[in-house]
Amino acid sequence: MLTGLTMGKVFEDQGLRNATRIFRDRNDAGIQLAHFTKEHIMLEKPLICAIPAGGIPVALPLAESYQAAMMLGVVRKVKVPQNPEAGFGAMTWDGRLFLNEPLVRRLGLSDREIEAAVQETRKNISERLERFTVGHSFPTISDTSVIITDDGLASGYTMLAAIEAVRGYDPTEVIVAVPTGSDGAVSMISGRADRVVCLNIREGYSYAVADAYRHWHDLSDEEVMEHLRAAKERGIW
Repeated sequence: MLTGLTMGKVFEDQGLRNATRIFRDRNDAGIQLAHFTKEHIMLEKPLICAIPAGGIPVALPLAESYQAAMMLGVVRKVKVPQNPEAGFGAMTWDGRLFLNEPLVRRLGLSDREIEAAVQETRKNISERLERFTVGHSFPTISDTSVIITDDGLASGYTMLAAIEAVRGYDPTEVIVAVPTGSDGAVSMISGRADRVVCLNIREGYSYAVADAYRHWHDLSDEEVMEHLRAAKERGIW
């Protein structure tokens, strides 16, 4: 069903609005998302851009559903000093940096603190690219419809960075498809993506991606590699 957020651009399952514990795990979320997305958006072999780590198991059913190839869009948050769970921006696989300027001002971060956090993020991205994408060339994005996916949208800044990075390669269109997201993040993302699919949109001040899942944990690097091996066996990766 179409939500009233941005009529014609945002697709949600309104029966799941504000619901929690909907998906068994990321794989189940990916299966449900793939079914819903394919039902509402007809595309011929788009490119599926998965944001590691949580976006990879979500992306596999999407790629299979569309018989599409998958790429990794490595995006990492720029961590707040002394609070590594929070971020004040994001950096993409190709070095693009996006800062949440209002939050930077509110936190009172110095140029030195910002630069240290940025350098740490750049190093982390380089390590993840080397670990996860060894032996894989960068796919062609120009003149291709790209679906970017992750396991959810909290603030939306990571996804926003991924959208801007993908747009830099001149795709036909950029679609965001996620199992769950805050209404604020979905609204913000809908302003930059051509279309957005979010099964479970939740309103309210407090939002956590994990609340949409019955079984949730941070994926280890080995789990990521297992998913990538499975993708390779299925001809997706």
